[in-house]
Amino acid sequence: MRKIIVLIFCCLALAGVSGCSSSGSAEARKSEMMVDAPAEEVPGWINLFDGISLDGWEKTNFGGQGSVSVSNGTITIQWGEVLTGITYTGDFPVVDYEIHLEAMKLQGNDFFCGLTFPIEDSHATLILGGWGGTVTGITSIMGMDASGNETTTIRKYEPDQWYEVRLRVTEDRLAAWLDGEVIVDMDTEGAEFDTRAEVSLSRPLGIAAYQTSTALRNIRYRTLEESLREGFED
Repeated sequence: MRKIIVLIFCCLALAGVSGCSSSGSAEARKSEMMVDAPAEEVPGWINLFDGISLDGWEKTNFGGQGSVSVSNGTITIQWGEVLTGITYTGDFPVVDYEIHLEAMKLQGNDFFCGLTFPIEDSHATLILGGWGGTVTGITSIMGMDASGNETTTIRKYEPDQWYEVRLRVTEDRLAAWLDGEVIVDMDTEGAEFDTRAEVSLSRPLGIAAYQTSTALRNIRYRTLEESLREGFED
């Protein structure tokens, strides 16, 4: 009888070990299979960042730039001597489009998002947090930077906080939103746009940070139908 009890105990113990091993192996396989988050599909929008690689982008060769990496659905741009950023290598419209992204300042005290974009036959840059960390606006309009033109505003940007950015370009208007609030809304008729020489390598479409580390995600765009060209509602 004692031998039978011992035998049953041993069998139960072995079953327990086997179960733990099977569970541990399952967890290990789950861990090994985990990959960076793919980009979220949003109806009507085209993803510019797949969430797992820099496919379609290249690290901008500003000189003295920091590293750029992708992990968990996020592009991380590390602090450089001056500028660090990425430039889009695919085709992109020059008018009647809207671009969306989320940006987070990780470390630093200057602009964490310099979004350079085409506007018909010119280019401009939306600056978030420039000139010491607060200046917001378009560089440049009629030769005037974001620090001193009609789009200039002063805003405080908290580190480690995601900010949602939208920018819209039509034939006669330029608009931008920050977390759903309009921060730029201007008539572009007769206006002349350009970029600063320092970010010229971001053209035609690029995102850069100045002596600041930043994170980017959910980068996408859509072309605008007539109903969206006429107004600035979703």
